[in-house]
Amino acid sequence: MTADTGWQGRATRLTNRRGERDALDRLTEAVRAGQSRALVVRGDPGVGKTVLLDHLAGRASGSGCRVARAAGVQSELELAFAGLHQLCAPMLDHLGGIPVPQHDVLRTAFGIAAGPPPDRFLVGLAVLSLLSEVAGERPLICLIDDQQWLDRASTQALGFAARRLGADPVGLVFAAREPGADLAGLPELEVGGLRDEDARALLASALPGPLDARVRDLIIAETGGNPLALLELPRGLTPAELAGGFGLPGAVPLTGRIEDSFARQLGALPVAAARGGRPVR
Repeated sequence: MTADTGWQGRATRLTNRRGERDALDRLTEAVRAGQSRALVVRGDPGVGKTVLLDHLAGRASGSGCRVARAAGVQSELELAFAGLHQLCAPMLDHLGGIPVPQHDVLRTAFGIAAGPPPDRFLVGLAVLSLLSEVAGERPLICLIDDQQWLDRASTQALGFAARRLGADPVGLVFAAREPGADLAGLPELEVGGLRDEDARALLASALPGPLDARVRDLIIAETGGNPLALLELPRGLTPAELAGGFGLPGAVPLTGRIEDSFARQLGALPVAAARGGRPVR
């Protein structure tokens, strides 16, 4: 879940994430050195997985790697190979370099050519071959965000390829809330809440007025240091609540409280503006 708010730019500069960034930097260096890597970045909604993928994309492209990106879309969850098409469409000029049966099955899966229903094992092999072919020009890092909204056929093919990466300079990185069986066996990087000092800095950047220290500590404790929650929950509070006498409803899950905060903000907008805004994932 990513907030499209004016606060986000300031927030990303304040949240340290040194350990996570170091892990992603090592992955980039390994791929640049000709090795393959696969990784699942897992964590709750709003914890900062997309920001970490953005960091990885910037470092990878700045060091000469080709970066390919895709993101799961909930409305496309039932469309087989939709996510795979999103990732691989810019690479289709390399189809001629992979074996003919694999070439043909990808063309069928993507609706470029007619044919029988694609064999999913062959699709996985074709994806592996295509990524290796593209990486023959320069190291390739593929980033798949919101994997929980990726269609099952795409996740199966990409998980299959990730487990079989060989000596080619290819990196496959997934961001997911709870990766399922299709990504089983892949290395994981768990992203938790911010450290208290980083959470305090993020809150200070988001709030225009003073914040009672006890209220601040309660917000941090209730959100578990989740960056999006730290940014969004105070926006639904009154100045009196921020000054003291504040309590968050513990019966409502954190994700629900974030969504409630967005709903309150949308409710305050004119109808046209509310309908025209970009949805928050």
